[in-house]
Amino acid sequence: MEKPVKIPEGVSVKLEGRELVVSGPRGELRRNLRGSTVKVKLSENIAVFSSESDRRKAKAHAGTWAAHLRNMITGVTQGWEARLKTIYSHFPMKFTTDGDRIRIANFLGERKDRTARIRGDVRLELKKDVVVVTGNDREEVGQAAATVETAAKVKGYDRRVFQDGIHLIQKAMPIEPEGDEHG
Repeated sequence: MEKPVKIPEGVSVKLEGRELVVSGPRGELRRNLRGSTVKVKLSENIAVFSSESDRRKAKAHAGTWAAHLRNMITGVTQGWEARLKTIYSHFPMKFTTDGDRIRIANFLGERKDRTARIRGDVRLELKKDVVVVTGNDREEVGQAAATVETAAKVKGYDRRVFQDGIHLIQKAMPIEPEGDEHG
């Protein structure tokens, strides 16, 4: 079973040992293929992931690695973006970012600030009541959004009544080029 992935112009894909390296206009991403039985054939504008086995799991691995490569190509060409909305009805929350941390102040009137540490090469931007998470690696963007959402989770109250928090409104999606608004 073979899974081909087209490599667009301006993107280079290399195999360094068992590490897949994708570089493009937005940077470089690396992913380790260690422990996988998938074979990779690279040509100028196509990468082919194949499995010699006819087992269902082996075929699935080839498809998984093809999907990883497509996500990496999107990351180095467009980038990924997730959005979270801040909702509060009881106490106004305040947000600040400093480096790899986001600080949530006055959440449900708590005196102590809640903080979340963001790992990876991800940027957080606060636009009024929306937190925008951007980066090149789809998994890092999704994990950062989940970390922020978890930091502002209601504990000890009925969540049907206290719906305050930071809630995911858009999962990691490719960043739309400027001027392509649909609205």
